[in-house]
Amino acid sequence: MSNEQQSVKMWSGRFREPLDSDFEKWQRSIVFDWRLLPHEVAASKAHASALCAAGILTEDETAELRTALDSIAADHASEDGQAIVRDHPIAEDIHHFVELNLVQRIGSLGLKLHTGRSRNEQIATDLRLYVREQIALTLDALIAWINSLAEKANHAGDAVMPSYTHMQRAEPVLIAHWLLAYVEMLFRDMGRLMDCSKRLNYCPLGSGAVAGATLTLDRTIAARELNFTAPTSNSMDATSDRDFILEYLQALTFVGLHLSRFAEEITLFATAEFNFVTLPEAFSTGSSAMPQKKNPDLTELIRAKVGRIHGAAQAVTLLLKGLPLAYNKDMQETQEPAFAVEFVAPMLSLVARFTAALQFNSKPMAHAAQTGYLNAMAAATYLVHKGIPFRTAHEKIGNAVRFALEKGVELNDLSLEELRTFGPEFESDFFAAITLTATLDCHNVIGGTARARVKQALAAASERIASLTQEAIHAGA
Repeated sequence: MSNEQQSVKMWSGRFREPLDSDFEKWQRSIVFDWRLLPHEVAASKAHASALCAAGILTEDETAELRTALDSIAADHASEDGQAIVRDHPIAEDIHHFVELNLVQRIGSLGLKLHTGRSRNEQIATDLRLYVREQIALTLDALIAWINSLAEKANHAGDAVMPSYTHMQRAEPVLIAHWLLAYVEMLFRDMGRLMDCSKRLNYCPLGSGAVAGATLTLDRTIAARELNFTAPTSNSMDATSDRDFILEYLQALTFVGLHLSRFAEEITLFATAEFNFVTLPEAFSTGSSAMPQKKNPDLTELIRAKVGRIHGAAQAVTLLLKGLPLAYNKDMQETQEPAFAVEFVAPMLSLVARFTAALQFNSKPMAHAAQTGYLNAMAAATYLVHKGIPFRTAHEKIGNAVRFALEKGVELNDLSLEELRTFGPEFESDFFAAITLTATLDCHNVIGGTARARVKQALAAASERIASLTQEAIHAGA
């Protein structure tokens, strides 16, 4: 490294020997933190405002700095501009890059901006801004998928499907009820992400390297300008805290798990053995060898992606678990896992469009919901209403199912005389009690699949979607 290059280091005054060239390249973070440029610019502008209020910068100097910072962001917003940042030959990190560019544009005034701050607080601020932004994007994408699921549920009407426990047919449910199960999962996901956004929304600027700024800065100025709730309360915690990255990744792990469960079910339901759904061609691919194939590549890839999300969360957990206060260079390694999950919001947007294009094969689903004794629970409930203890009713219907199995018919096909061999409580109204609609409607509780309850749940979901949409807008503000 030349003496000229060594001299532009942000910390070179104490050093006399140049860095080992391989180590210098190896320890640079500009190769991945280049994506923080907009956040670094925003935080630097806010710091300039605080310096101006403290009398360190004049209003003219502040305006010149802010204009130059805006021009740096604008000049590097395109893909080509981002590549220039990423491939910069000298800059150690995004903070160094911005300072070098400021000096290049406005001379020594660019050096004045670092007064009263440290890179430790800069990166802590940039990362909070970045994660807050990513959460807002993810919330928007979750809302889009929730809307697709809710719209499908509304259009499904009274169409039915079998539910499963232990991957065995259990009871008939409305397709809308099944779809709303995923809506509930996504509501929880949104809540976790919004909670994370609220907890991280405190501004580290003014924390200095570890003990607080050495200038009497009004920290509320930068916090207000960056839409933070308030300044952080402890400088040591502020500069060393990466809880928000871990919490963000853990919240995304839940999103990934729910995406994966949905993808697994759709992948199964699209098989010829189930034939419950028809995959949209716009989101499927073919086989290079077998002309007849339509493969569920989208759902298979989604199912796999949760491993990457969970791996990122685990990596950050292991990075943070043994670090003493306050800042340590180890924390640089928390950035790449956070950046590695940028695919989640775009993936959710794809799933929303995929869900909207998905077609349910209602006839095979209805047939499956009415075969295999899925009305056995309703049959036992019928006996309970006749005064039979449930355990006894369970035994009687179990015997009736075994008899029907041996005969090769459904419960509905047994005669009243045959049923009475299992108990005198069976009467002619039994058959009305185990029809498909009766089997659905006997689940007449909050959260049940009774038709009236599902209509109520759909209406409630619509209200919650509207409310959460407003909360998400506020969280991303």
